[in-house]
Amino acid sequence: MVVEDKHITYRIYLVAVAVFIMAIAITVKLTNIQWVEGNYYRKLAKERTVRNFVIPANKGNIYSADGSLLATSIPNYNIRFDAVTPKSEAFQKNVKPLADSLAVLLGKPSSYFQSELRKARANKNRYYLIARDLSFTEYMRIKSFPLFNLGAYKGGIITDQRTIREHPIGEIAERTIGYERITPNGNPDGKGIEWAFRKYLNGKDGKILKQKIAKGQWKPIRDVNEVEPQDGYDIISTIDVYIQDIAHHALLKQLELFEADHGCVVVMETKTGQVKAISNLGRHANGSYYETTNYAVAESHEPGSTYKLADLMALLDDKKVDTSAVFDSKGGVITYSGKKVRDSHEGGYGKISLARGFEVSSNTIMVQAVYENYKNDPSKFVNHLNSYGLNNRLGLQFEGEGKPRVPQPTDKDWSNISLPWMAFGYGVSITPLQTLTYYNAVANNGEMVKPQFVSEIKAWNRTIKKYNKEVINPKVCSEETILKLKAVLENAVKRGTGSKLYSKDFSMAGKTGTAQANYATKGGSEKHYISSFVGYFPADTPKYSCIVVVHEPNTSKNNYYGADVAGPVFKRIAQKIFTDAPSMNEIKNLDKKNRKQEKNYSDYYTKSQQKHHVVPNVKGMSGMDAVALLGNLKIKVKVIGVGKVKTQSLQPGESLNKNTTITLELS
Repeated sequence: MVVEDKHITYRIYLVAVAVFIMAIAITVKLTNIQWVEGNYYRKLAKERTVRNFVIPANKGNIYSADGSLLATSIPNYNIRFDAVTPKSEAFQKNVKPLADSLAVLLGKPSSYFQSELRKARANKNRYYLIARDLSFTEYMRIKSFPLFNLGAYKGGIITDQRTIREHPIGEIAERTIGYERITPNGNPDGKGIEWAFRKYLNGKDGKILKQKIAKGQWKPIRDVNEVEPQDGYDIISTIDVYIQDIAHHALLKQLELFEADHGCVVVMETKTGQVKAISNLGRHANGSYYETTNYAVAESHEPGSTYKLADLMALLDDKKVDTSAVFDSKGGVITYSGKKVRDSHEGGYGKISLARGFEVSSNTIMVQAVYENYKNDPSKFVNHLNSYGLNNRLGLQFEGEGKPRVPQPTDKDWSNISLPWMAFGYGVSITPLQTLTYYNAVANNGEMVKPQFVSEIKAWNRTIKKYNKEVINPKVCSEETILKLKAVLENAVKRGTGSKLYSKDFSMAGKTGTAQANYATKGGSEKHYISSFVGYFPADTPKYSCIVVVHEPNTSKNNYYGADVAGPVFKRIAQKIFTDAPSMNEIKNLDKKNRKQEKNYSDYYTKSQQKHHVVPNVKGMSGMDAVALLGNLKIKVKVIGVGKVKTQSLQPGESLNKNTTITLELS
């Protein structure tokens, strides 16, 4: 009996010790949680019940110079189905009506959707894809369908919303408008206006604190740390949609005709440097063309004969020779250090003036003129090229500009043939836009202006930043030289290499260019051609300058010269802008009224006033659009806040009186 009591006592002690040890462990753990890990667990609890949510800012739009929408953000929806969520009774009752509705919206048989929905239910699929890339209108329709109209927790509809960037005018000027994206590595990347002006377009995201409530929902908690989103500003580009459409289709037609690899065209306003059109088309494997690389801005290459304008400018400015100086083309072949320079015209041109040599694009004439006058001091010639800006980037408003190259006498690879080769556009490198900027300076009486793609940054009716004309060089050469250059450029079209483009009804001035290029990646020594034309119109009072460059036209068509390949694009653009435009000739005013016509017009105007002179409903519109609409109706507008119209002081349908003022509250 005593032994048994002793065993019981030991067990009691053992249990007591175990309880004591557990108590100590619990105390240590509680102390550790409270004082050592307390901050971590408090933070974790707060994160799971209270969280900061980002309120994304609305991205700004990009507009053309004439107000057309070039890029805008729109909501895009993917719809999925949680087949487990709906109760059996609700699913069986609504599955056929839902399938019927989906068939009408998405264009597949009702039986297909009914089968797929039942299969998803049987497989307990909680994320079955119903449709991708729906518009807001389509999303609202699908939300109202049977079963889905019960909501996420009873009907199983799952909505995945994202914002996508749309180009309402299609792929025209797509590479210049550009894009912003995140690479697979998670790094931000982009091109064109979208990327260069992202700090204005994107705005600033807001943030709001929310608390988790039942069923995974989050309720906003208003506090002092809440930050309202600031919507992005709108970008007003210099692109003119009418000119852009002309340039794009003129280039496309010629690329297709000559089965060329790629090409570009740029139209620039002479006085301001504003780029009114830019198209860059590359050939797809299937033979179609689309906007690939911004060749006009990025692709630096040998220009060929269009570079000869720089020869003439330097020679005339230094008064080395005049345009009337006579040179012998020497049978169309001339040799420098064992290398031959040839004219495209077999047999040469005999003895002709320097001006005529430029007009017919004689390599031998232009090379002789440069070499004979600068061979003892090539630096003087090269310094002219540098002063014309041909050795520098333009410093455009967005990234990706190609680097030009003008060989310098101090370079290690400078040789005896460097100077003569430069004279007919070889051994140098320049982008199409840089070439155009140089020619535009001649058209603009010597003032070189920077190409401009964006004219203004706006917040609805308020200007945030304005980009004015930027002068690169106020005078590239003397006035006397400019006048002579203009004359030879006009004659190059009238009676030179561009004579096929000449029209007595419309004046143009410019220069053709045809350069040979050997691409090792495309067959080693096989010859490829770059055909170009650059100039301005009208010749007497230049309004626009333009360059067209076409790479690798199909030589089997036996025509790869600039006048035949690139020139027609230039002419088509000039004709469509001016010749095909409505006539602006003055018509004699007879000052005679037609009473019947006047009465009909008066009656119509009175009815129109009665019909249209009422306050429109602008609720929900963006502030900028609402102000523009009301302004057209001669209504004075007072704006409070930013965003979309929340309330308007005058109700829709009210009659308009003189000097009416409406107050718009935006949110």
